[in-house]
Amino acid sequence: MKTSKKLLDALNDLLADELTTISRYMVHSQLCEEWGYGKLHKAIKHHAKDEMHHAKWLIERILFLEGAPVMSKLNPIRVGKTVPDMLGGTEEDELKAVQAYNKGIGLARETGDEATAHLLTKILRMEEEHMDWAERQRLQVEQLGLQNYLARQTKGATA
Repeated sequence: MKTSKKLLDALNDLLADELTTISRYMVHSQLCEEWGYGKLHKAIKHHAKDEMHHAKWLIERILFLEGAPVMSKLNPIRVGKTVPDMLGGTEEDELKAVQAYNKGIGLARETGDEATAHLLTKILRMEEEHMDWAERQRLQVEQLGLQNYLARQTKGATA
């Protein structure tokens, strides 16, 4: 099934965002593991897996629409050097993802492609959950203080 070049370009832009986010989350996850923040490592790794699903679904859709997934395009990867940097960057990037998916949904509907709009809405909901998670972490750092927050992220800490 063919679609407009504009929609395929938008889907490939979303794919680039997902591939970039996977890379960033994997680095952040490994850094947290290296620093001994097991709970944070596990949470970020879970988000990376979600993003992998998003990329897979986008690739499947692009192929179904007789397009070519662009796997070599990545956006600049911002790696946080501290946990607050990581969380702040995640919150910003997830907000951009929410905005991009909303725009993509609008474009899919403009072209009369409700199936693509449905897929993008499914991914949008997951991106909103990621953004909410990052926001909650930021608020916990503010309310608990960074040291207390990080102490709760170690493997031996209680939830």
